[in-house]
This record gives sequence, structure tokens and C-alpha cells, in this order.
Amino acid sequence: MEMGLLNTEGALVARDKVGIQDFVLLDETTETAFMENLKKRFDKDLIYTYIGALVVSVNPYKDLDIYNSNQMDLYMGVNFFELPPHIFALADTVYHAMMLELNNHFILISGESGAGKTEASKKILQYYAVCSPETDLLTSVRDKMLMSNPVLEAFGNAKTLKNDNSSRFGKYMDIQFNSEGEALGGHILNYLLEKSRVVHQNHGERNFHIFYQLVEGGEEDLLHQLGLERDCLYYNYLTQGECAIMSSINDKNDWKTVKNALKVIEVSESDRTDLFGVVASVLHLGNVEFDPDSRGNASLNNNTELRWVSTLLGVNAQTLQEGLTYRKIRAQQDQVLSPFTIDHAIYVRDALAKAMYGRTFTWLVRQINESMENKDDTMKMVIGLLDIYGFEVFYVNSFEQFCINYCNEKLQQLFIQLTLKSEQEEYEAEGIEWEAVQFFNNKIICDLVEERHRGIISILDEECLRPGDATDLTFLERLEEKMGDHPHFVTHRLADITTRKTLDRGDFRLLHYAGEVTYCVVGFLDKNNDLLYKNIKDLMGQSKNSIVREVFGNADADSRRRPETVATQFKSSLLKLTESLLAKDAWYVRCLKSNESKKPGNGETHPVHWVLLGSTGFHWVLLGSTGFCWVLLGVMDEALVRHQVKYLGLMEHLRVRRAGFAYRRRYEVFLQRYKALCPATWPHWLGLPMDGVQVLVQHLGYMPYEYKMGRTKIFIRHPKTLYATEDAFERCKHELATKLQGKYRGYKAKGELKKRKENAFQMDVAWKAAQARKEEERRDWAVKVIKKFINGFINRGDARSADNSEYLAFVRQSYLNRLKLKLPKTVLDKTTWLTAPSVCQEASEMLRKIYYRLMVRKYVRGISQQKRGQLQMKVVTSAIFKGKKDSYPQSITRSFLDTRIGEADINPKVLQMIRNERVKYSVPVVKYDRKGFKPRPRQILLTTSAAYLVEEAKIKQRVLYTSLKGISVSNLTDDIVVLHITCEDAKQKGDLVFQCDHLFEFLTKLSMLANKQNAFQVVKGSITIEIQSGKQGAVDFTTGPEPLVYKDKNGHLMVVSTRVRAR
Repeated sequence: MEMGLLNTEGALVARDKVGIQDFVLLDETTETAFMENLKKRFDKDLIYTYIGALVVSVNPYKDLDIYNSNQMDLYMGVNFFELPPHIFALADTVYHAMMLELNNHFILISGESGAGKTEASKKILQYYAVCSPETDLLTSVRDKMLMSNPVLEAFGNAKTLKNDNSSRFGKYMDIQFNSEGEALGGHILNYLLEKSRVVHQNHGERNFHIFYQLVEGGEEDLLHQLGLERDCLYYNYLTQGECAIMSSINDKNDWKTVKNALKVIEVSESDRTDLFGVVASVLHLGNVEFDPDSRGNASLNNNTELRWVSTLLGVNAQTLQEGLTYRKIRAQQDQVLSPFTIDHAIYVRDALAKAMYGRTFTWLVRQINESMENKDDTMKMVIGLLDIYGFEVFYVNSFEQFCINYCNEKLQQLFIQLTLKSEQEEYEAEGIEWEAVQFFNNKIICDLVEERHRGIISILDEECLRPGDATDLTFLERLEEKMGDHPHFVTHRLADITTRKTLDRGDFRLLHYAGEVTYCVVGFLDKNNDLLYKNIKDLMGQSKNSIVREVFGNADADSRRRPETVATQFKSSLLKLTESLLAKDAWYVRCLKSNESKKPGNGETHPVHWVLLGSTGFHWVLLGSTGFCWVLLGVMDEALVRHQVKYLGLMEHLRVRRAGFAYRRRYEVFLQRYKALCPATWPHWLGLPMDGVQVLVQHLGYMPYEYKMGRTKIFIRHPKTLYATEDAFERCKHELATKLQGKYRGYKAKGELKKRKENAFQMDVAWKAAQARKEEERRDWAVKVIKKFINGFINRGDARSADNSEYLAFVRQSYLNRLKLKLPKTVLDKTTWLTAPSVCQEASEMLRKIYYRLMVRKYVRGISQQKRGQLQMKVVTSAIFKGKKDSYPQSITRSFLDTRIGEADINPKVLQMIRNERVKYSVPVVKYDRKGFKPRPRQILLTTSAAYLVEEAKIKQRVLYTSLKGISVSNLTDDIVVLHITCEDAKQKGDLVFQCDHLFEFLTKLSMLANKQNAFQVVKGSITIEIQSGKQGAVDFTTGPEPLVYKDKNGHLMVVSTRVRAR
């Protein structure tokens, strides 16, 4: 309680920002004022508000960026009221209270289903994982505690009408710490798993998450191994609620999380295989169907699903079939098989499915505990987190809702006891008169349910154990007999005419602290008995599945003793839980649903990328045209919230906290904060703090009825009195700050001036001394260097020695520095290399070669692929013509093209005729006839195997490269080419003479395609040609003023070319 009173001043300062951060400071403690303040804060996305040390949390059904690591750091080690209300503030306060007092604490998180209890417990757990001192053990424990949540949610949570991730079991987790505040481990207790959900779901609800996660997310090999289909609609146990597939739930991603979490909590691979085998067995079991035999009894014929169950559990198929269709009855020493009806067989099948799943869930919790529980016997402190069922009211409420709401009644009773007790103890300790607070005491309802011999649970157990035909309706009749006059109990027969219209004949209604709930008695006896026949139990105890064998092998050692009923077990576990909680200091989080439809908004929208709704389900978003999600701001159903405020007892708690005094504070703290308001207490009060506070409040003008002086604290009745004091303090702070600022600035300025003068003098003396020392050292150094230089210069021609080594090193360094600044810029610059002194000549020559090689390498690496090809062809051209043909130098700068005639300019008929050969190059030429040397324009096409002479659509001559025996050109500047062709008979055409404007390009392409580099001849004067086999001619070459080609009188072809101009 002391920690809950720290720094209420933080709430005072922030009271005008958005509502009141602490309901205790409301001017009026009415429900209307309470709701107005709650809504004002909720409308601004402020979901947390305090009632003293109690945190009220309203589920916004959307993600708020208030849980990141920065927020955790902000609240770490800060007093409770110093920052805006937050669940991290409560978690931090509990942690430091535990460390300060070295005792145990627990946080009770309560509220309706869908109010955000599970999410609140997760945030607290995450905070403790971060705030505890970092150790290797902590890292392991933290991972296991955090990863236990996805596993327990998968196996213990399901979609209900009110919540997409509703906890269908109660969970109490102890986080264990040592005296240093390090997390050592954790321990989980689970309560009343809703096993009936395995075999039946109401409309709009789903089975436990793990079934859908396995079917939707399981790997193909795993599903094949388990005999499962990737279709949730195939399994009877998954389709009764008609909502197997939910867009708001990503079963595939959740499956990956669960598989990883099982590894983190150290569930072995073999146990994981057996665990998934149990889950698959339940699904197969749900698809087992019974047929009537000739007598109308249940029979199983060729059932594939039953064989899968047998295989996965490792039990005899025939024995399993017998156990599902017959009951073994002992008659003295004999056993008699009694056949089941189809309805009875279905009951036994479902009972087996529920038993397997329920016991496996308990085994899983035990595995988690073994993984993270600390076995050290040294002193441990714990912080407990109680995340247990919220109050539930459905269209049809059965045995599970009865137990859940009974649990909430017990917790409400505990809350009332602890709150009143702690408040009353504080008043008595301070000597302040206690004012009784009116509140609804739900002990009458708890007694109605749990009283021995007279409560509903006792009557239910009696009916379950009674010989004869006990049914759900006979149980209802017994209730009417025993408690017909109870003010909180009514049935159809006991009700008045108006109420009777709202009740069926199989219903009874309880008036809980949270409101009226109508329960249907159908199934109460079966669910309370939760019986499984012995032959089925024995068979499961022999299973080859290690988990099933373990949970069935040890559970029923004493088979002759009837096990406790489910309700009695639950009642006993609740009593143990309350005893455990009473031994710890209590802290509270009250969770409220803002609306029934889980909507995050009321029409006003803001764009975000994504919305995370935590444990509460639907994503209420509008998709904008830009791809953003437009999130609706908070919607609050005031009637719904007002109802929750009422049944959670928040108004009673507020009135208890106020109890006539809205504010209480230790004298030392109150005096320390407000002493500046009184000249007698400022700046220091030398007497007792109590006397100082008395002087202070008298100076402030407090009236006697506005406050009380306790033994260690002052109690102030009305918030307005405190607000007036706080406002005066705010004004006083500004005045004091101005005075202090002026005094401090004057003092600081004088001190700075004096310090600067002293520093300046000291620096001046030190500077001069340092400069003098530097000058002396510099002169000594200069003398030594000059001597060494002169000595080295004199002995520079001698071998390296102590006299000249530094001089020679200087010469080398000087040369290299000068060379660095005058390096040649291009590969062709062979003259600018700096002449080296004799001592560096060898190194200079090596550097010159390396440098030129580097420049060549850089040049080569910078050449593109296209240019590289050009250079390769130019190298071939150079090898053939350099220094031989006069026109070669002019061709060097001209780039070679891939072809001179585009494919579109070649006659299609020609291309069709040579379609089997790929044209590599084509060029226009002037061909000279062999007889008469008449010029004719032609095209030459070079392919991979031959050269073609083409005239429009005709191929005039085909020259195979293999028949090309030589290529001749003159040494002058003409463009005449002679292709010497092998003539084997008189009919074959002879050598080909033509003029090509792109002579070097053509001949280079030809030499590379025909591989005829060695067949070229550069001739002076005349070239002999073979006109046809046995008949020769000649081409004569000469120079003249202008180029000419004509037939000479001697019958030769005369080619006149111009002379090369001298450079």
C-alpha cells in the first residue's frame, strides 16, 4: 500500500491534460463522474487509469505503440505515479516492492472474456523479462517463460463468440526471483481446461487452436505421417461451429511459432512427435462413425479412421474397437461384454477424445514447469500472475460457464477481502477513524455454490453418485427442493409468470455479482462425472505413445476408488489458490471491454500500415486506395462498460480508497514537497516532520474538517484542497526558480571570471616555457641533421655505412617523392620518366617497368568487349599488311563494322538458297570480268564455309574456303583483290578479281573466317591470274596522278593508284 501512494503529485500535475489519471482524485465519486473520466481518456487512446494502486485497462481493440523497449526503459525504476498510467508502472512497482520488502506478491488480472487479460499478462511477463538483471540463466529462463505463452495458447485457447483468442483454462504463473532480483525460473498451475470444446463447439466458435494450426500449417511429410488431410472441413470435431477458417487468424504462421516454442521449452523431438500424434488421434477419433448391427447396437466395420487412431497411439485395433462398442462388466470371476447403443458409443468415443486431450494438456504444462522451474532450495521470492477466466454469459451457458463464473465469484470475494483489509489496517495503524463503506458482499453467492451439503456443487455430486436413474432433470429437481427460497436462485417452476417466460424447463438462473446468468442443466452430470471406462483406460495405459502411456498409466492406480468429480476438484483447487494468494501481497489489473463487437473505431479514421489486436480478434479496418489501412478510433459502449464497472466492484474500490480521505502522504514526503509555501518551513525545517506539516497546513489555511493528522501521515479529505495546494506550489516554484536562477547566475559568473583569470595566467606561463623548450630542442635537432647531411654528402660515393646511410635514404625518398609527382600519363609517353640518381637507378628501372605494365593492364581492363574485338581484328590486319601495303597506315584509325550490307538489302532468294549457312559478313564490290575486264557491281557474302559472289537474285560464284589457294593484293594504295581459286577442269571458273572500298576490313574478315592468314601475298608490279584452267592473264599495278582501272593494250588489267603522301 505504501508503494501505491508514491508520487500522487505526478497525477496532480497531469490532471488537466486528458481527464484525471487517478480516479481517487475525482471531485465526486459518482458513477457518472467515473464514466465521464474513463471515456474522456479512452477517446484519446489513453487506455490506462488508476484507482490508487489498481490499474483499470480498457481494451482498444487495436495496436498502440506504448509497449516498445523505449517505454519499458522509461518506466523502469520510476515511482508509480510519476509517469502517465501504464501496466509497466504497476509491473515495475511490484518488482521493486518485492526487492524492498523481500516477500511474495501477485497480480490479479480480471475481467470479462475479451477484455484483454491474456494480453495484459503477456505485457507484464515481457517487462520482467527485460527489467531483470542480464545473466545467462535469465536469458534461458526469459526465453522459456515468453515461449510458454504460444504453446499454452495453442493448446488451451480457442475462438469464442466474444474473443478470437479466449483462454479456455485458468493459468497462474509464479515468476521466481533471487535476492538480487534475477529471474531464476517459473512455475505454472492450470485450472479446469474446457475439455468439452474438443468434441463440441457452439455456432460461431472453434475448437482449440492447435488442431487448425496442425492441419493448415503442418508440413506435407508430417501430415502424411499422421494420416491427415489439409482440410479443416474434413474433420467433424473442427466444423461444428461453422467457422473453421478465420481471416483474422493466421494458423500457418502460428504453427511455425508453436513448433519453435516447443524446442525452446526443451520438449524433445520424440515427445513432439508423440504430442502431434495425440492431436491427430483426436481428429481421427472424431471421424469414427458407428453403424447399427442387426440388433440396433453400435458396430464398426472397416473403419479407416479407427486404424489411424490405433497406429498413432500404438494400441491393438481390435481391442480399441471392442472398447468403443462394448462395456466390460465383472460378474464375480467372469467378464461380460455389454454392447453399446450408437448414442452410448458416441459418448464413449467423445469421452476418450476429451480424456486424451485433457491429460495431454496437463502433461504439457508439467513439461513446461520442468523446463523453467528452478530447483535451487535457497531463498526465492515470487511474483504471481493470475490470468483466469473472465465472467462469461453466452446464449447457452453450460457446466463450463457455471465453473468459470463460480471462479470469478471467489476472486471477487478475495478482492473485496484484501482491499477492505489493507485499507482498514492503514487507517487503524494511523489512528484515523474508519468509516464503513457500503458494498455488495458476494459471500451469499459463493455459499450458494460451494456450501457443504447444501451448495449446488454438493447437490450435483450427490446426484452423480446416487444409485438409480439420475439425470440432469432430477438434478434440477433436487436444486429446487434444496434452495427454492434462495433470493439468488430461480428456475422455471419457481419463477413468477413474467420471469417464467424467459426460462426453459431445463434451466436455472443465478443472480451473480456481475448480473443474472441462465444455465442449461443438460450435460451437467456427464461433464461433472467425466468418466472413462476401465477397459479403455487400461488400453491407453499400454499405448506405445509415451505421452498417452504416461498420463493413463499413473492416473488411476487405485481403480476401486471413485475419482473426485470435476466440480469438486475445481472447488478444491480454487480454495488452495485463494489460500496461496492470501499469503502474498495483492495488486490488481481490472480489464474492461470497450464494446461487444470488438470494433476499434466509431467513424473517425487514421491511416496506418497494419493493426495488431492482441488477443481479441477481428481486424476492423477499411482498405484505402493507397494500400493503407484506415483504422477507426476507439468506440466505447457506455452501457456495457458501466455494467463491467459495476460487477468488477470498481466503484466500491474507489469509495474504499477514498473512505473520506482522497489523499494520504508520509509527513517527510509532504513537507519536502510543499515546504516552500511557508516561510517557517523554508528552506529547512529543523524540528519533527509532523510538527513541520502542522505549521505548514495552518499557514495554508486548511480547515480542521479538511484534514487529519495520523501517526506517520497526513490525510486530506477533498481533492480540491490538494489541488489548491498544488496550484500554489506551481506558482511558488516559478518565483523560487527566478530567485534561485538570479542568485546562481551571479555566483556562477563571479566564479567563472576568477577562474578564467587564473587559468589565463597559468596558461601564459606554461605556453612560454613550452615554446622555449621547443625552440631549444629544434635547434639541437637541426645541428645534428645538418652535420649528418654534410657527412653523408661527402661519403655519398662510398659503400653504405653509418656515415652515409641516412643521406642515401634521403636521396631515395626525395627521388621517389619527385617521381610520384611526374609520372607519365599514357603508355605512349616514353620520355618523361624522371632520371634517377646513381643510388636509385636499378630501383627506378624496375619501377618504370612495373608502372608501364600497370598502365597497360589498366588500359586493357578498360577496353569494352566490342573494342576488344576491333583490336583483335586490327592485330590480324597488322600482321598481314603492316609495312607491306602503302594504304595500310590510313586504315588503322577506321573502325571495322560487322557488315556493310544489311540483311534487308540482300535478295531473299539468295538468303533462301544459302539458308543452311550463316552470313557472317557482306560487302559491295566491283567485279572485273575475266574476259575483257568489264566492271560489274556485285555483292560478296562471307559465310562460315564459303564466299558467295551475288548479282541481285543470282549467286554468280561460290568459292569454298578449302578451294581458296591464295589472296593477292598490290603494295600500292589501290583496292584491287585477287582470289586465287583451285581449278580442276576447264569448265570451272578461274581467279576472282574485284575492287573493294573496304579492302582491309574485308580481307581481315575473310582471313579469320577461312583461316587463311598465311595465304596472303602483297605483290609489286604485277599479279598473274588464272582465267580458267590452263589459261592465264595478269593485273599490272602502277602509280599516277589519279586512280584508274582499264584494260591495257597488252590485254592485261591496268590499275593506276596515287602515291602515298610523305609525312
